[in-house]
Amino acid sequence: MAVNYGSKRIVVGAHYGLRDWLAQRVTAALMALFTLVVLAQVIFSKGPIGYDKWAGIFSSQWMKVLTFTVIVALLYHVWVGMRDIWMDYIKPVGLRLSLQVFSIVWLVGCAGWAIQVLWRV
Repeated sequence: MAVNYGSKRIVVGAHYGLRDWLAQRVTAALMALFTLVVLAQVIFSKGPIGYDKWAGIFSSQWMKVLTFTVIVALLYHVWVGMRDIWMDYIKPVGLRLSLQVFSIVWLVGCAGWAIQVLWRV
């Protein structure tokens, strides 16, 4: 957003607005719902909770896809939050850009790792 004070144009903040606010709420709701689904599976399963039980929960294809969808939502949720933190508190443009690029690379790496973990089960 640009604020115009006479002939000077001052750019202030990210101001992504409603889209990012809504994305944060939708991704948070999706993660909460997924948590309830997993908790229900754990609570209502019979026997002790161990590796075999966890592997069984995530062994079906639909659960892997749902879990990866939630992981992508989590990564986007994190990206929106981190981007806003970098833009609000890191003033040197070069450092801010470096931190944003590092964050993107890190989150893409986390997505790749999540794929490996989910499809090994």
